[in-house]
Amino acid sequence: MRTPFRRGNPGRPATSGRLRAGALLLGATLLAGVGLTACGSDSDADSAVPSTSASFAPGTTMARLHDAGKITVGTKFDQNLFGLKNLSGRPEGFDIEITKIITDALGIPRDKVNFVETVSANREPFIQQGRVDMVAATYTINDKRKKVVDFAGPYYISGQSIMVAKNNTDITGKDSLAGKKVCSVSGSTPAENIHKVAPQANLVLFDGYSKCADALKNGQVDAVTTDNGILLGLMAKDPGTFKLVGGTFTKEPYGIGIRKGDTAFRTFINDTLQAAYSDGRWAKAYKDTVGKVEPNTPTPPPVDRYTS
Repeated sequence: MRTPFRRGNPGRPATSGRLRAGALLLGATLLAGVGLTACGSDSDADSAVPSTSASFAPGTTMARLHDAGKITVGTKFDQNLFGLKNLSGRPEGFDIEITKIITDALGIPRDKVNFVETVSANREPFIQQGRVDMVAATYTINDKRKKVVDFAGPYYISGQSIMVAKNNTDITGKDSLAGKKVCSVSGSTPAENIHKVAPQANLVLFDGYSKCADALKNGQVDAVTTDNGILLGLMAKDPGTFKLVGGTFTKEPYGIGIRKGDTAFRTFINDTLQAAYSDGRWAKAYKDTVGKVEPNTPTPPPVDRYTS
């Protein structure tokens, strides 16, 4: 936002050109300082100064969002480390930090980013119906979804694993799930995968992984299966209660979901992610979130500039 300058009183002598230039330079310096301070602290997230040099071709999604000065983003509200609503009522996590990188590049103030909860089953409908402008919600890129929405990224590679109670000795991996109650989420890739790798498991479906964790803790199910990053988040919320078994048995590339056919917007997001890989913003986003549980920062995956 531009800082207003008070006009001088008509009765006072005219300010010299040198003084006016000095005032403008001081104002610019102060604004730059605010931007650096805000971007360096999560507590100042809502007041962070986005890019002031953003300029986009008329008619593009980027121009529409930039000119509106606001954006609606679908994300998870119940997944620690990726998208979890905090005590102030705003979500936080790796997906949220990735979102900030993109919306900053669009020139949108952070307090004008409206996060809408999207569970696994409604991510595509929300994009298709225009209820969100993009989705960042542990959203695995796959060919089935690419038929109805487009993806930028990936910005993270996860892998499906299995979580059981800490004292469980019966389940050691996907090959020991026959006859066991295994919880996952409706409409998710992990739910589809477990049908293939453990067809004799009894699949129990909820609309969120936190409900699966509660069911496991209460003995209603024997295991929970989803991406290991999500499971690590569940374990971090309830230390000493769960453990992972059997390693990972899939690759889950997380991407940003957008409207099908919006090539210009997808290219913009891919370019923004690529820049964040190079300048350290991606690594910082990881260290501030997932890195608190898994400190070994991975190499960011190359973006997939596929043809829609």
